[in-house]
Amino acid sequence: MKIRLVIFDLDGTVVDNDYNWPAIRKELGVEGGSILAYLESLPEPVRTEKYALLEAHEKRQTEKAVLKEGVRELLDFLKKRGIKRALVTNNTSENVDYLLKKFQLEFDLVLTRESGLHKPTGAPFLSVMRNFKVSPEETIVVGDTNYDLLAAKEAGINRVFILKSQMTPKNMDGAEIVSSVPELTRIIGRLLG
Repeated sequence: MKIRLVIFDLDGTVVDNDYNWPAIRKELGVEGGSILAYLESLPEPVRTEKYALLEAHEKRQTEKAVLKEGVRELLDFLKKRGIKRALVTNNTSENVDYLLKKFQLEFDLVLTRESGLHKPTGAPFLSVMRNFKVSPEETIVVGDTNYDLLAAKEAGINRVFILKSQMTPKNMDGAEIVSSVPELTRIIGRLLG
């Protein structure tokens, strides 16, 4: 099956940053599951207060983020081959806009948490595939966490590449672990033939 779409995660995938998710989860009082699902379940004014804490962490990490080596080359390679490039992140549109401008990156579609569609559900990936009229078999997901893998599985996408980091979970069955974006570019090049 032909590859027509690559869906990228943002933090830890397109850019490197240094989130301490265990500490952030503890500060917010999240014991399990998705941070965003937990925050959405809270009554006001607690929800707004905790969102403000999360957004402060995100803003700090966004300002310190650096572009991963090889990302620009991979995006250019895909564009030249006519493959759609989507960015799906649980981060805010404000932070995404900042990073896309800072690093002069271009995607065919960007979906942020303001869409109401969050990983680890497959909903954001299904929305992107519907937008481009692409099947799961024609789609690749590139991420760095089990949320990317879980969302891909729920959306029926079987080609999942996880960029290896210190935080890569042990149980990533169904994903191919890659050490760098340049390695991923070589693999996608081989898949495209």
